[in-house]
Amino acid sequence: MTTERDRMLRGDPYDPRDPALVAQRARARRLLAAYNASESATPERERLLRELIPNAGPGAWLEPPFWCDYGDNITLGENFYCNFDCVILDVAPVVIGRNVLLGPGVHVYAATHPLSASARRTGLELGATVSIGDDVWIGGGAIVSPGVRIGARAVIGAGSVVTRDVPPDVVAAGNPCHVIRALDDGAINA
Repeated sequence: MTTERDRMLRGDPYDPRDPALVAQRARARRLLAAYNASESATPERERLLRELIPNAGPGAWLEPPFWCDYGDNITLGENFYCNFDCVILDVAPVVIGRNVLLGPGVHVYAATHPLSASARRTGLELGATVSIGDDVWIGGGAIVSPGVRIGARAVIGAGSVVTRDVPPDVVAAGNPCHVIRALDDGAINA
């Protein structure tokens, strides 16, 4: 039998009021409250992170406060860093590569709603996988929309709204986010 969670993770319309999903979100909220209140660089904080996001690679660091829907739909590569006040809505998989940096207040949304008002009235929701490649830097206050793929080594400017895929090795910024130029990997700050 297909569950609402199965539908959610596939990107099919699902009912977020499903008791199993409500319980999973409540579990995440309890873990987030403890994580956000924990002291920095302690075994307890590391334990809470691993319980909330079991697919977090070694060296993953999330500055509190941090917020997510479920946690277990997030994959973080090694040496991931997330600054204060980040949000990851993980109703679909959110896959983030190695050595990725998120500035303060970055929001990553895998969650969305139907475009049709009549479909929205049903209460059903949708999700679309977000993928962020290795060595990406996303500046503070940026928003990554559902279904977006950001290529390896890309830099996303602060405050950008990323509504379309971003290729690797570029600087992209704006609302909507667009490619500004190619990156020279040897440059320090060009």
